Amino acid sequence: MTPLRQALADYLAMRRALGYRLARAEKLLAQFLAFVEDRGEEHLSIEAALAWATAPAGADPSWMSRRLSDVRRFAIHLCGIDPATEVPPTDILPGRTRRATPYLYSAEEIAALMTATATLRGSHRQATYRTLIGLLAVTGMRVGEVIGLDSDDFDALGGVLTIRCGKFGKSRELPLHRTTVAALEDYLDRADRPHQASTVPALLLSPAGTRLLYVNVQNTFQRLVRHCGIAPRSTACRPRLHDLRHGFAINTILDAYRDGDDPGARLAILSTYLGHVNPIHTYWYLSASPELLKLAGDRLERHLGGAA
Repeated sequence: MTPLRQALADYLAMRRALGYRLARAEKLLAQFLAFVEDRGEEHLSIEAALAWATAPAGADPSWMSRRLSDVRRFAIHLCGIDPATEVPPTDILPGRTRRATPYLYSAEEIAALMTATATLRGSHRQATYRTLIGLLAVTGMRVGEVIGLDSDDFDALGGVLTIRCGKFGKSRELPLHRTTVAALEDYLDRADRPHQASTVPALLLSPAGTRLLYVNVQNTFQRLVRHCGIAPRSTACRPRLHDLRHGFAINTILDAYRDGDDPGARLAILSTYLGHVNPIHTYWYLSASPELLKLAGDRLERHLGGAA
């Protein structure tokens, strides 16, 4: 192993010990080091970093910025080991993260998506995707968290789901409504559950008796979206599976306003429920709902009117 390759392995191990997964960064940095090695260089240079980050010509500027950002972080680590390392300045290829506008599904659209699972091949596959969509809609879990659930993570008696090693290695428990508990019990007790279920711990199983694959889940969901005729609202607002998480967050705070509860107190609970390290990330989930903004504005207007 070359010194650069060893340094990369050490860098990844150090950051993963802090809770970062770095799957994409590992792939990109390995490609970058191969580029550096092909140039016959033994140290990281700004010239090499820029040449690699901007290839191929015509790539999206935000993608170029992301590639250079990964190199910059690695170079900062490396310069403490190798003084010849050049760290790319932050003003080279600056990029702004542009988040997609969430597609907020109506209750009717969610029901339609769950009904559309009947068009999938195989009764167990239909039940799996019906359960997956419903579970995402009522818990706000991340897609990867649902796929990663094991049967033992579901406590039917206590009505709790345990998410182990979620984002940044965090674990949390999610209390479930009794109807959700009943739906999960029905799914686990199905007669068509694959025989491999006894050896595969996953809660949600593919027809082959294996854990679901992220790419297959996403592709299947888009098939259901097309079947239901759910169209993008704009180029930046397209129906995604992750948007069920946004909908859960917004409906939770909407319920607080409608029930006359304190939305601030509900927000703190919601942030923990969603597994957010910082509540600021929860605020982003709530910023895209005109209905929520109107309710907040109405409450503020009543407050100011009473103070006058």
